[in-house]
Amino acid sequence: EVQLVESGGGLVQAGGSLRLSCAASGFPFDDYDIGWFRQAPGKEREGFSCISRSDGTTYYADSVKGRFTISSDNANTVALQMNSLKPEDTAVYYCAASYTGCYIQGRLYEYDYWGQGTQVSVSS
Repeated sequence: EVQLVESGGGLVQAGGSLRLSCAASGFPFDDYDIGWFRQAPGKEREGFSCISRSDGTTYYADSVKGRFTISSDNANTVALQMNSLKPEDTAVYYCAASYTGCYIQGRLYEYDYWGQGTQVSVSS
């Protein structure tokens, strides 16, 4: 069974940090690039970070650049370190796996597998 499971969400004050994890099973993780997405209430799901599993290249949207860091923790886990969190970062966070590459501006359809999401709430 293919699974992507996010963990590490929670409630934090503005300026604080959280570390999310995305654990994969049931498919050849090394063959897929992993993206992080978020969806705030009433807004579309947006991609903001991705890591290429083949060479470790990372990509970030301007909204998180310099604050968030994506990394491959081990053979089956990708992490997202989030620092200097802001209230506007409040959303459900998802990881997803793409066989064809990293996409953080649209093209959500390129992602083959999705996790169930984890809530991140940042209070002011």
